[in-house]
Amino acid sequence: MDRERRDLLRTRLRETNTAASSILRSLRGTPHEREFPLHVWVLDETGGLAGGLVGHTWASWLHVTYLWVDDRRRGAGLGSALLTEAERTSREERGCTASRVETWDFQAPDFYTRHGYDVMCVIPDYPPGITEYTLVKRLG
Repeated sequence: MDRERRDLLRTRLRETNTAASSILRSLRGTPHEREFPLHVWVLDETGGLAGGLVGHTWASWLHVTYLWVDDRRRGAGLGSALLTEAERTSREERGCTASRVETWDFQAPDFYTRHGYDVMCVIPDYPPGITEYTLVKRLG
């Protein structure tokens, strides 16, 4: 990977976007300007990983990147607890007002809709044979 060119491209794109958008320009110098990682873990009785959520906050949004619960622990409410804690942290400690997630049809779109997320985008055949969903939720 050519990191130097990638970083230069990222910097130039940021400068161009900031110049073109008063909204992005207004984020400069605020806590919402940068992405901040957000991780929530559940450990089992031996200290092993029972489940976790990895995401980040940016521009007053929580972005859930990964949410996973060990097969043996599913159905016990761990996924709900992970998502609830990530939403609470992002809302109360980071000032987020919304959340978004992408998931595939065989994963968890119904889980997210049960938790108040609305389907905003459906991309069939991405990758071939799978449907991807983008869901969002206003955090109140």
